[in-house]
Amino acid sequence: MKAKVKKVLLAYSGGLDTSVTITWLKENYDNCEVIAMTANVGQEDDFDFIHDKALQCGASKIYIEDLRQELITDYIYPAVRAGGKYENKYLLGTALARPLIAKRMVEIAHQEGCDAIAHGCTGKGNDQVRFELGIREFDPDMTIIAPWREWEISSREEAFDYAEAHNIPLPITRETNYSKDENLWHLSHEGLDLEDPSQKPDYEAILELGVSPKQAPDKATPITIDFEGGNPVAVNGKKLDPITLIQTLNQLGGANGIGILDLVENRLVGMKSRGVYETPGGAILFHAHEKLEELTLDRDTLHFKQVLALKYSELIYNGLWFSPLRQAMQAFVDHTQSQVNGQVKLELYKGNIIDAGVTSPDSLYREELATFNEDSIYNQNDAEGFIKLFGLPQSARVKK
Repeated sequence: MKAKVKKVLLAYSGGLDTSVTITWLKENYDNCEVIAMTANVGQEDDFDFIHDKALQCGASKIYIEDLRQELITDYIYPAVRAGGKYENKYLLGTALARPLIAKRMVEIAHQEGCDAIAHGCTGKGNDQVRFELGIREFDPDMTIIAPWREWEISSREEAFDYAEAHNIPLPITRETNYSKDENLWHLSHEGLDLEDPSQKPDYEAILELGVSPKQAPDKATPITIDFEGGNPVAVNGKKLDPITLIQTLNQLGGANGIGILDLVENRLVGMKSRGVYETPGGAILFHAHEKLEELTLDRDTLHFKQVLALKYSELIYNGLWFSPLRQAMQAFVDHTQSQVNGQVKLELYKGNIIDAGVTSPDSLYREELATFNEDSIYNQNDAEGFIKLFGLPQSARVKK
């Protein structure tokens, strides 16, 4: 039984699914009022076009919210500090933006007196979970409408048919209908030929944030990144605000074919899916941050942090950004970052990130301890007793 709603706030991207959704909501929920909300998280969209198109499709008004700064400082940077990579590869570009968007949607829904929030996520994907858990975190009683779980449209082809039958303008065609998600951190591509994992992606045709390694320059690009408290603060010696910093690294990385990932991942709902991700700046930042931690974190902290990162990234991927466990993990991570200060030198070359040196005022590396040359502070004879004690359980087992 459908809920009775008078005013709906719709997460609106201006793409196929949400453009169709405005008309569908009005048809199926007693001509309810639809207010659109578009989050500017750094995607290369024409927001004036999106604004006009939402009204043309039947929305009573549209909010276009600039969430870029908050996305970086409150979601992306914490994930970088934690080393959060889902299945050790995916840099969580889509997953990091969803809880922020959901939080802002609830705020607007309350402001507008909406009795429902709608989204255009499919019933097969992860985003439905991320949005709805985010919404329920701030309003557990809010009615949530997910048209893909209700309507008779069963494919994107049928969504095109619906749009054409209702004269809904679309920014894409059937032939270019990759499912994409873009923000300041990444761009994902799914669908069409990418649904066959035996086929090589046509990188020259689909890449938008940069070029393939084959097309990258034959000369390496040197860069430096400065960190304070685990956060990047400067590129090539120049202090940059978070938005400009990510944009700069995206440009440098994209031009050198950095951060391209062809991944078959395990979705939360249980199936495997294949996508191509572009995360040029993110790949550089993760690499540089990990390199600096090698120098500044003690062994046990570093090793435990690497174990924690797997669970941390899984929580984010599964839509549990606001969970007590993720927040507790973040507290641990952030405590470790007080010593993650310094400069990392890198070279970008045809898809490769090459280490070129790292320095830190909090370095735990001591050349006088690690040297192969003569030193006066390490007694190598001490190692004999250490090895005997370390191997005592083995000795007891072998001699029994």
